[in-house]
Amino acid sequence: MTRIGNSDLDIFPLCLGGNVFGWTADRDESFAILDAFTEAGGNLVDTADGYSAWVPGNTGGDSERIIGEWLAARPSADLIIATKVSRHPEFPGLKNIRGAAEASLQRLGVDTIDLYYAHYDDPDVPLTDVVSAFGQLVSDGLVRTIGLSNFTPDRMREWMQTADALGLARPVALQPHYNLVHRYEVESEIAPIAEEFGLGILPYYALASGFLTGKYRSPEADGSSPRAKAASKYATPQGLQVLEVLERIAAAHESTMAAVSLAWLRVQPFVVAPIASASRAEQVADLLAGATLDLTADELDELSVVSDWTPTDI
Repeated sequence: MTRIGNSDLDIFPLCLGGNVFGWTADRDESFAILDAFTEAGGNLVDTADGYSAWVPGNTGGDSERIIGEWLAARPSADLIIATKVSRHPEFPGLKNIRGAAEASLQRLGVDTIDLYYAHYDDPDVPLTDVVSAFGQLVSDGLVRTIGLSNFTPDRMREWMQTADALGLARPVALQPHYNLVHRYEVESEIAPIAEEFGLGILPYYALASGFLTGKYRSPEADGSSPRAKAASKYATPQGLQVLEVLERIAAAHESTMAAVSLAWLRVQPFVVAPIASASRAEQVADLLAGATLDLTADELDELSVVSDWTPTDI
């Protein structure tokens, strides 16, 4: 188990992404995915109030609702829940944080959100108001801890300073885009802030929209799959070299490229746990393997070198 920042949240070193629930995984498949994850010892699931409002027929909060139904059907489950605010159609931005939090609590069927992220910054709302609203949620027991996602380093620092000035709870976690083929921003700008303030980083897109599984190797997106379209941008010469090294190391461990990718990410000094999602229950085993696979120092170095970011980093 590993701890998120300076909080009391001890988690399995892999976070299950709930972005697919109600999108590429229906209710029954989502239940099977959650069962497979928790039965193997996983205990943190990450979702958001906006998941998956983009799907025709959905209303937003669909992922939270499915997780809530699963929790109701599994009353003995010991699950830590992270969710986010700012993208639900009824609660856009950060102008009604409490209303959004109460709606998330109702959909999830819980009394307290373990980790509540500001999903995106909102320049239309004074940061003092936002920090105060999050702090009040903690004081009132609706939220245990706070996280920031998709904030610039300057705004992260401003949030910390504002929380200190107001005597309110600081964030304990950051959720940025970070993986073997997208390293620059986190390593150069965000990791120093995490170290300075004792924050844990839980990176999303840990498998680069599936690219690091080796499934998508062409720069031409397959229009039949939304993941293929997202992954296609990584099929650069350097990205393909990364896949070659991943494939060789995976073979040496009789493992998978996904597991090796997550194993590299997991041991970066500022990472608490990668976030990865599965659309089918049988995919969960590869994700879980990334939480236990130990790479050699030479293998870690080789992956770091072949994926080293440059000024043209994607």
